[in-house]
Amino acid sequence: MRAALKEKIKNYALGLGLDDVGFGAVADYKSKLSPRIETIFPKAKSLVVMTFKELSNCESDNARIAMGGRLDIMEFMKSSNYKLARYLERDCGVKAMSTPLSYPLNMAPESRFGLAADFSQRHAAIAAGLGNWGRSNLVIHPKLGSRVLFSTVLTEAELPPDPPVTEDLCIHCNLCVEQCPGKALDEEGKTNEMKCLKYSQPFGIAGSMKFWSKFAAATPDEQKKMLGTEEFMSLYQAQGIGFQYFCFKCYAQCPAGG
Repeated sequence: MRAALKEKIKNYALGLGLDDVGFGAVADYKSKLSPRIETIFPKAKSLVVMTFKELSNCESDNARIAMGGRLDIMEFMKSSNYKLARYLERDCGVKAMSTPLSYPLNMAPESRFGLAADFSQRHAAIAAGLGNWGRSNLVIHPKLGSRVLFSTVLTEAELPPDPPVTEDLCIHCNLCVEQCPGKALDEEGKTNEMKCLKYSQPFGIAGSMKFWSKFAAATPDEQKKMLGTEEFMSLYQAQGIGFQYFCFKCYAQCPAGG
């Protein structure tokens, strides 16, 4: 019965056009920085984790083209997230909850001002047997490599979990470490978020605070000039986009897997 339901859900998910799907037990989800799933969905028993292959946009030196590819895949992921959760509730008769791909985030100090998400998609992927950690701290999928993103639907249905990936998929070439412009991966097993964000999100919250601090201290003539700069216009654009990434080197440089 449970195996048949799992197969039914898997076939539906793959029919949406995504690249892979894995199943994990809530008890196997281990994320030290995120809240326990029980505080989000007390009756949740299983994770249904979908895998999406990143487009080759991430290789482009044009940051807007690279980010455009990320926006495209996130639109597809959000749609798939909702469709799968709706399918579970409407067609399978079990409660389900989608989880955010990125924002909204808890911006309180105890959540490190948004650096600790309410749900970790990468830890869910590990629990669902979709890969294991690379030197880049990205999850490497056995066939698709590290150019993958994940989204998860939680459900009260108790579904047979997939086995974990035990093979070391990282080839330890250290390209991700060497190519990181912020040197954010120098310490193995850890990503220095502030070093990463300086290059990956130059027009994020840190960039915004820096600009407006300078703006407040400037003279009226200097302020007028500042409002006509590329920096201000980029900050304005980022407000509508949300997380606007300018660096994908850890994805683009990794030769592991696919």
